Amino acid sequence: MVDVLIIGAGPIGLACGIEAKKAGLSHVIIDKGCLVNSIYNYPLNMTFFSTSDRLEIGEVPFISHYPKPTRPEALEYYRRVTLSWDLDVRLYEKVTSVKKEAGTFMVNTTKANYSAKAIIIATGFYDLPYLLDVPGEDLPKVRHYYDEPHPYFGMKIAVVGAANSAVDVALETYRKGAKEVTMVIREEEIAPSVKYWVRPDMVNRIEEGSIKAYFESSITEIREYEIDVTTPDGNITLENDFVLAMTGYQPDFSLLESMGIIIGDDEFHTPSYTPETMETNVPGIYLAGVICGGLKTNKWFIENSREHAKVIVNDLIK
Repeated sequence: MVDVLIIGAGPIGLACGIEAKKAGLSHVIIDKGCLVNSIYNYPLNMTFFSTSDRLEIGEVPFISHYPKPTRPEALEYYRRVTLSWDLDVRLYEKVTSVKKEAGTFMVNTTKANYSAKAIIIATGFYDLPYLLDVPGEDLPKVRHYYDEPHPYFGMKIAVVGAANSAVDVALETYRKGAKEVTMVIREEEIAPSVKYWVRPDMVNRIEEGSIKAYFESSITEIREYEIDVTTPDGNITLENDFVLAMTGYQPDFSLLESMGIIIGDDEFHTPSYTPETMETNVPGIYLAGVICGGLKTNKWFIENSREHAKVIVNDLIK
């Protein structure tokens, strides 16, 4: 039996393991993917919004060669943190069930069975994309994740969305040789929350016509070589090779609900927890990181939720 079992080996899950170890609590960290799986799935050339010091955990310095750290630097950093603290991390191991018996949590995974006195859920939100829910979305040309621009060289692509991911994808594919980049945006403008050093670039490319943008518009159907788009000026059909739907992601509530955690009926479906302790309505189960915000995935980041680890472990050692 371990004192605390942590579900999610992202930065916040690792921070929880570090705080548990500092407090003398035994731990195990389980993740269905690789270490910091969400960061691994970011675009290859992504640059963080935060500075490196705001991504640090466990008093391990994060030295970046740039004003803002990159994805490769972050992967290297969190590998180093894991090794420095000798964290007990079990990767590519999916939790299949959690049950409480006589005050002990019995956790079954695809590889093993565990018993724990407490559980911390730090699963993030990057696994389930918001779907367009239109005919043709299941075609291979439709991508909800983006890694690099090379596959789209010489292609006509449509980027759906107006936030950071969509803007990054549109600019990078345009500059790396996509034949035509079109943005399909439900809102009336590029999101004001887009990184301040990137948004003017995007606006200028649209204004000069290098990237075509249809605002207050949406895709209604996707076919092998075309897409239908509804716009304020009427319905149009565009030639198209790929649709990159950068529409955001949502947490997997099914795991929380299977444990008995109450999901709120507010607009963000906020899970039930006490902010002073991070404990859910199920005694002994805690939430940490972005999962605390439910569908409001822009509320918690690494820099403002890494403190959750200390709050939880302080409550545990009481």
